[in-house]
Amino acid sequence: MSILATTPESQAFGLKAKIYDDDLRSHGYVAKHTKDLAVNPEAYVAFEALISAITQNMDVRRYELITLAAAQSLGSAHCRLAHGLKALRAIAEEELVQIAKDYHNAGLTPAEVAMMEYAERLSTDAVAMTDADTLELRDHGFTDREILDITLAAAARNYVSRTLQAIAAEVDVPTKLSPQLRSALLSPLAQYGAAAKPRHRDA
Repeated sequence: MSILATTPESQAFGLKAKIYDDDLRSHGYVAKHTKDLAVNPEAYVAFEALISAITQNMDVRRYELITLAAAQSLGSAHCRLAHGLKALRAIAEEELVQIAKDYHNAGLTPAEVAMMEYAERLSTDAVAMTDADTLELRDHGFTDREILDITLAAAARNYVSRTLQAIAAEVDVPTKLSPQLRSALLSPLAQYGAAAKPRHRDA
């Protein structure tokens, strides 16, 4: 559990209150990791603005696939669960369960698989990446802008996932996730020990 002293919802005001209100509207509660990150509300808002700039020309399905791949390779239960729920906006649950278990065998297009593999490589060993990695994306039909946006989306996930892990933020499990989807999202993380102590939230 994070040692950061967070602001209770009843005491939040200004920018922090807005951040809390956004969570309440989206989830029905304020996530513990939101409270942790909102200790610096200006940085929180700046990250949200960065994500908006990265995704302005990217559809939700693509962004969530990139995010889930990066989060998996980082062992991030926080982001796998949060974005598993968000991915339902663009991906049917039955398909998402298969993607969460093993995206290589989930019926995705070759371009989608290549994009997710790229996000994994960036998240695990970016220093070893070469022109061949980005050229592979180009070979699958991605434009230079799309390649950069894929890269930025994966790198941004590294930023927030590693931050939450470093401060030992508590893992919230949205109750709107079905048990089947929750299990599929967490099972690949067992090797990291990242899914050991999630905290369920009523919503």
